[in-house]
Amino acid sequence: MTRRSLDRILQSQGFGTRSFCRQLIRQGEISIDGVVVDDERAEFETDGLSFSLFDETWVYREHVYIALNKPSGIECSRRPSHHPSVMTLLPDEFREREVQAIGRLDHDTTGLLLLTDDGAFNHRMSSPKHHVPKRYLATTAEPVSASLIDALRTGVQLHDEPEPLFAIECVQVSEHQLEIVLAQGKYHQVKRMLAAAGNHCAALQRISIGQLTLASLALAEGEWCYLEQSQLSLLQ
Repeated sequence: MTRRSLDRILQSQGFGTRSFCRQLIRQGEISIDGVVVDDERAEFETDGLSFSLFDETWVYREHVYIALNKPSGIECSRRPSHHPSVMTLLPDEFREREVQAIGRLDHDTTGLLLLTDDGAFNHRMSSPKHHVPKRYLATTAEPVSASLIDALRTGVQLHDEPEPLFAIECVQVSEHQLEIVLAQGKYHQVKRMLAAAGNHCAALQRISIGQLTLASLALAEGEWCYLEQSQLSLLQ
């Protein structure tokens, strides 16, 4: 159990600087269990703590783990170059908490994106040593052929990679679509592998990470949700 003062609790949850959080408390903006708390030094157990602020109920979270159904035309960077940042789809509190995308999806790639303010978790999920498989639905410019599937399964050589890269799994879905599962997470890997195998990627959607599927989250494009422990366990 951890006890913290209310001002520190609010600051840790991304509601602003400590002085701003103190101001919110003094103004009577915070209530816990239906009772207004106007003493910034009041201490509370953080485990299971919920409080009301801005007419919303918030649950204390030491770290946040977020799944987002990323739409096209969005950059994963907090400092985008040509398109809006993914952070524009999330509450301002997440920016204050320094939430980061786990890996990147290209601006025109859609689908499942994870974000967190837990640096150790981000590293573990991003590290090639852990080989967390990611499944993509790729739409191809040319019809999918048996030779294309075979090349992706056995390995294609990219010009800047020392060894051929191959798909853990690759199955045809329709004439112009295939599902491909990768573990390496190289830059533009699906698009580059398809090009090296003689086709071209017309559209790309990430549909699962580990055993966590986008379908199970039931998120419309641009929507997000917190991931709870049962869902996080599917990422191992």
